[in-house]
Amino acid sequence: MPDEKDPTTESATVEDLETSERLIDFIHRCPSMFHTAATIGARLDQAGFTYLPESDAWDVVPGGSYYTTRNGSSVIAFRVGEDALDPSTYHFQMTAAHADSPTYKVKSVPVLDGPETYLRLNVEGYGGMIDYTWLDRPLSLAGRVLVRTATGIESRLFAPDRDLVLIPSVAIHLDRTANKGKEFNRAVDLCPLFSAGRLRKEDFDRMVAEGVGAKPEDVLARDLFLVSRERPCVWGMADEFVSSPKLDDLQCAFASLEAFVAEKNRRCVTVFACFDNEEVGSNTKQGAMSTLLHDTLVRANAALGMGEEDYLRALSRSFLVSCDNAHALHPNHPELYDAENRCRLNGGPVVKEAANQKYTTDAFSRAVFVSLCEKADVPHQTFANRSDMAGGSTLGNLSNTQVSVHAVDIGLPQLAMHSSYETAGTRDTTWTIRALREFFSADLRITGGERVDMV
Repeated sequence: MPDEKDPTTESATVEDLETSERLIDFIHRCPSMFHTAATIGARLDQAGFTYLPESDAWDVVPGGSYYTTRNGSSVIAFRVGEDALDPSTYHFQMTAAHADSPTYKVKSVPVLDGPETYLRLNVEGYGGMIDYTWLDRPLSLAGRVLVRTATGIESRLFAPDRDLVLIPSVAIHLDRTANKGKEFNRAVDLCPLFSAGRLRKEDFDRMVAEGVGAKPEDVLARDLFLVSRERPCVWGMADEFVSSPKLDDLQCAFASLEAFVAEKNRRCVTVFACFDNEEVGSNTKQGAMSTLLHDTLVRANAALGMGEEDYLRALSRSFLVSCDNAHALHPNHPELYDAENRCRLNGGPVVKEAANQKYTTDAFSRAVFVSLCEKADVPHQTFANRSDMAGGSTLGNLSNTQVSVHAVDIGLPQLAMHSSYETAGTRDTTWTIRALREFFSADLRITGGERVDMV
């Protein structure tokens, strides 16, 4: 019999299902990293935040709520507590997630002509996706388009709400090895079908131009990506599962944003970050390794009248929760996981740890996050890779190259990470929002790596 106290055996609540539906709506609004930044910005505008363009002078005051963006694809928001500027306790409490997901990017010359009357799109991989999951399903395109205007150049979002392309499999009659394992050649096997003969090459540019309200000759450049059109849904006899494109990492972006907007903290500066380009290494002007977080904190610090010494002292007391989804135990392949440090769907947020520090978690940061979960009455889980298998990395250790603070890596457990259609538990989004609300509302008083008081 299952343990009655095991959170994975509890039924989904009305709150869990409502939260999952809001998650699905959020993901639907975020077909590309540019749309994600715009969706987050709209949510912050609605909550009364003030937009601070990087190119403007910043006016920041205690009690204020602000956000800035870079490249139209990364967002950092912060709230300054009314009592946050005491030099002896001044610090930042931050979360970080990412806006991008593995997919395929359309090249600058987008259309491959032939064979015969076919037109195919010329794409290349963005990140480490599971290639075969993109075959035989309706796909669309989304991203940004740079358009010539009367006064210069303007960026416009592109995301037509329709199926546009599909990557067809080879029939098993023509490839008898199809079920014996196949390595795909992305330049040959994964070219999306755009037309069987009714369209011409120039129709692609016409379609994009019409989608952003411009003339084809005024479209100067574009960043467009394939988008899965699979319908997100809650499913299962007991409503245990939520499946959708882009759960990695929009589920964490959603949960951390919900918690950040919901909680005000008088005693510190709370920060929400959502970076672009995590799936390709973060080493861009808008990635976690960029100066974006550093620049935002330094500028906010200066605008508040605090000096460099205050800023450096504040970092020593600060804490980051790096939020990027975790690998749930696979029902068919438990042998791929550590015998004890493994997590399950609907078991609560996962603390991720690796001796090689690809995750930032250490005993100090683990203790802080576990204590916060306990205060919020939220179950937590542990993940570490098998000791004979290499794992991935994420945002925390990358952002720490620019802003060095105590940090813990967490995530929501999910199956089929980097598939075009991923699966998670309906309870875990609710659990994680609760844990992060506790984090944003707490006043962490950190003394080196030896002590933390939670006021």
